[in-house]
Amino acid sequence: MATVISLKRRMKAAQNVSKTTKAMQMISASKLKKAQYAALSTRPYVQELDLMTKNIINAIDKISFNHPYLKSRKTTGKTLLIILAPDKGLCGGLVSNLLREQIAYHKKNPDNSFYIPIGKKIEGYVARLSKDVIATFRFGVTNPTFDVIAPIMKIIDEYYLGGKVDGVKVLFTDFRSFFSQIPTIATLLPIELPVEVAKGKQSCFYVFEPEASEILPDLLRHHVEMTFYHFFLESFVSEQAGRMIAMQNATTNANDIIEDLRLEYNKTRQAKITSELLDITGAAIAAA
Repeated sequence: MATVISLKRRMKAAQNVSKTTKAMQMISASKLKKAQYAALSTRPYVQELDLMTKNIINAIDKISFNHPYLKSRKTTGKTLLIILAPDKGLCGGLVSNLLREQIAYHKKNPDNSFYIPIGKKIEGYVARLSKDVIATFRFGVTNPTFDVIAPIMKIIDEYYLGGKVDGVKVLFTDFRSFFSQIPTIATLLPIELPVEVAKGKQSCFYVFEPEASEILPDLLRHHVEMTFYHFFLESFVSEQAGRMIAMQNATTNANDIIEDLRLEYNKTRQAKITSELLDITGAAIAAA
C-alpha cells in the first residue's frame, strides 16, 4: 500500500496538471470564440464570391478569354498538395487525422505529387514520407491573417503558372462543430465549375464595365486567395476547438484521479491511525 506522503505527492502533481489543463482550456475557449467568428463570417463571402466568379466565367466567351486558372490540363501528371497543420500539439486527434489523410493520399499518388507542409507538428512526418517537399512554413495556422498566404501564393504561381504541376490541392481541417472537425482535401487550382454552373444555370445577369476579360484576371486571383485564406481560418478554428475539448477531457480525467487518490489517501491515513491506536492500547494493557 502506498504511503501517506507518496499519495500526497501524487495528489499535488495531479492538481498541478488539472490547473494547467484548465488554464489551457480557458485560453483555447477564448481563442475559439474569435476564430469561430472569423471563419463563420467569412464563409458567406467566400460562397457568394465563388458563385459570382463561376457565373461570370460561364457567361463570357471562353474562346476569347483563356486564363491559366481555368485550364484543366494533364501535361505533367503532377499535383501540389499544401497541408495546413498546427504549430502546437495537445489538440486531440487533429494532427493524427491530418497525417492519416495525407498518408492515404500519398499511397494513391506516390510519385506524382509535391508537398508544402505548413505547421511544425506535421512537417517532419511529411519529410519522412516523401522526398518531394518543396517548402515548409512554421507559422502554421496560428492567428492567421490575410498576409500569411503571400509567400505561399508565390510558390503556387511558380509551380502552377510555370507548368510544373497540373493542379493545386489543399489538405485542411473543415470545422463542422465543437466536436467534429473533418480532414478535407479541396482543389484550389484549376477553379472547378459546379454542375449547375457548368450547365449554364445562372442566378444573375451581369453587365460588364469595362470588358469581362479586363475584370476577370483580378477577380480570379482574388477568388483563389480568399478560398485559400478561408482554408486557413477553418483549420485554425478546428485547432482551437480540438484543443479546448482535449484540455476539457484532460481536466476531467485529472479531477477523477485526484478523487481516487484522495479516497485512497483517507483510507491509508485511517488505517495508519487505527494501527497506532492499537499499538498504544496494546502497550497500555501490557503495562497494566
